[in-house]
Amino acid sequence: MRQYLDLFLSYLVVEKGLSDNTLEAYNRDIDRYLSFLERQNIAEPGRIRSLDIASFLAWLKETGLAPRSRARALSSVRMFHRFLEIENFCDGNPASLIEAPRTVAKLPVVLSIREVERLLAAPSGEVAEDVRDRAMLDLLYATGLRVSELVLLKLREVNRTAGFLLTCGKGGKERLVPLGETAILSLEHYLATVRLKLDKKGGSDYLFLSRLGGPMTRQAFWNIINKRALQAGIAKNISPHTLRHSFATHLLENGADLRSVQLMLGHADLSTTQIYTHITRERLKKIHEEFHPRA
Repeated sequence: MRQYLDLFLSYLVVEKGLSDNTLEAYNRDIDRYLSFLERQNIAEPGRIRSLDIASFLAWLKETGLAPRSRARALSSVRMFHRFLEIENFCDGNPASLIEAPRTVAKLPVVLSIREVERLLAAPSGEVAEDVRDRAMLDLLYATGLRVSELVLLKLREVNRTAGFLLTCGKGGKERLVPLGETAILSLEHYLATVRLKLDKKGGSDYLFLSRLGGPMTRQAFWNIINKRALQAGIAKNISPHTLRHSFATHLLENGADLRSVQLMLGHADLSTTQIYTHITRERLKKIHEEFHPRA
């Protein structure tokens, strides 16, 4: 069965254009699935039945895997069997009849507007790292970019005159995102005073550079945002994605329509964006409970 995993991963790269992180997740899920099948002495795609997949999910539950992770594993298995069917390695998809484990939607951590303002103000100095960090945080909150999109951003992809940037999201899909005046000013200050000093070798295409002159990494920015959150006195456990969540939530709270927010976030499915409507409803409930005399 292992030969089919290699073919499946190649199919995902060529046909689906998935990112390295997504491919790694598929590889991990299917590798675990195939290991389970091997223990059941199942070595051919045509011998796999729906009951075998149900047994696999039951085994995942016994190992303590959360419902969300089991649901993701089932999604990977379904995709794997769909590939086997398309390529005529077997007849039918035994995973199509298996119901996904029920999951409770976990609302993401969101900062209040006041907390965001404190976070963005944390790098208040004029040393190189402060100016760069301030520009990165301002840009992230202004655009709702994913952290991978932020650190891979190129100089040519930012048009400060037009007030837009071009980014390449999941699945290689490009989108235009407005910048906003505050982010543009922070960027212009960074470009005018700091970036040339950081570009030690000269000629780097990347917008944001580390102190060593290389492109910023996701882990490095993760450390930056945690450092700045500590300086701002924010007690919540936040990540770079927290500013993306806050960006979307604050837009909706202030009257933006869901479709526009979907386009700016680069969500392929509107249902993915709809989680932020749950957040705003929860916020309204808390306000009602706190301030209404008969709540």
